[in-house]
Amino acid sequence: MFTDAAVQACLTLKALFGLPLRQTTGMVASLLELAGLDWPVPDFSTLSRRQKTLTVHIPYRPSTGALNLLIDSTGVKAEGDGEWSARKHGPSKPRDWRKVHLGIDAETLEIRAIEVTGSRVGDAPILPDLLDQITGDQPLGLVTADGAYDTRAAMSFWFLT
Repeated sequence: MFTDAAVQACLTLKALFGLPLRQTTGMVASLLELAGLDWPVPDFSTLSRRQKTLTVHIPYRPSTGALNLLIDSTGVKAEGDGEWSARKHGPSKPRDWRKVHLGIDAETLEIRAIEVTGSRVGDAPILPDLLDQITGDQPLGLVTADGAYDTRAAMSFWFLT
């Protein structure tokens, strides 16, 4: 019933304001009422269900010529004590990390590809997934990544495609 764009807009507000899903639906309903729009609002269970499988389309301005892609990853703590608390009191439970793999246009510095994995997933296996997100409307020029992406599996994928 609700488009991916509507669900993505609600989930974006949820993330921006750090709201639970029920409060998010209330905020969206209030914003629509203030705008004088009589549009339906997805309930929290719809948002919860759809956020698991939602494909997010990242808007971008295409660069001129071939796309030069910069690829790297970073770790993001998902759960567990903060650094200060863990140092002072000892860890209360194991910390849970995620890796965010980004592909950035070197000219416009806009994100063109993103993957989030568990902390135990290496960088090289994610390279094909990142490159698959680049649409065919712009030729791919140079791909620059750190040594973690420089494996036989990643290079064989690169040369076979």
